[in-house]
Amino acid sequence: MNSADFPANAPGVSRTAFTAAAARAAHLLVDAAPVIFSDPLAERFLGERAEELLAYHRLHGEHPVLAGARAEAVCRSRFTEARLLRRNSGIDQYVILGAGLDSFAYRTPPGRFRVFEVDHPATQAAKRELLARAGVAEPPSVTFVPVDFEAEQPRERLVQCGLDPVRPVFVSWLGVTVYLTPAAIAATLRDLGGLAPGSEIVTDHLLPPELRDAAGNAYAEAVGPVVAGQGEPWHTFLSPAALATLLRDAGFEVVEQAGQQHSIAAELWQRTDALRPAALSALAHARLPHRTG
Repeated sequence: MNSADFPANAPGVSRTAFTAAAARAAHLLVDAAPVIFSDPLAERFLGERAEELLAYHRLHGEHPVLAGARAEAVCRSRFTEARLLRRNSGIDQYVILGAGLDSFAYRTPPGRFRVFEVDHPATQAAKRELLARAGVAEPPSVTFVPVDFEAEQPRERLVQCGLDPVRPVFVSWLGVTVYLTPAAIAATLRDLGGLAPGSEIVTDHLLPPELRDAAGNAYAEAVGPVVAGQGEPWHTFLSPAALATLLRDAGFEVVEQAGQQHSIAAELWQRTDALRPAALSALAHARLPHRTG
């Protein structure tokens, strides 16, 4: 098959969705214990690009940029799913904004969550073709919701696709905000602020240069121009305080914020491989309060 026909090469498909999945897959292949996050389907989801993308990690796994990509991908995934899967939350609707090649719905026993994968239509089409080629069935618990975050808001589309608007929702929004304008980020958060009380969100953001450490700045200086050259330039860097303000303005209460180092348990950083925490990005967990009176 001609490489031009491969789903990842179709116009509008997110290249960073593939590099993020490769980082999750490579963590299980090149990094030592303890495992920070296990995504056993990530390699299969890469399809015919798996060998190419994983070769970089296998051959140059200790390179700071590749190790940094793995640390970034697995820390944010562990942080998010730990909060989603906690007991007695009462939430069974899970919305993944910018789902890319996320595999949660395909490696989780069906029944607990109805999963809504929200992404650009081209990226979704590529993912569904990859699933079919890999022999991975689309479970009935998954609904694909096509949205262009710069042009439209997700909540109305989610309701049209079956989201129950009167019951709380858990939203993950990972690896996306840096590619949007500040206005688009604020508009999306305001839109999500109209979800049912008790709804929660976990999102991440890249830090501005003055809040990064040397490792974080080196990573940004190496990766930023590459993704821009692939048609996905970085637009927005936020401090934790700035993101907290955006969340509060949208009606959310901030539950916790954490940099990469404190996003996972300290013992997971006791490592013999190349993974090290960097001041590159931060995560926020927030919820919509229950109304009183």
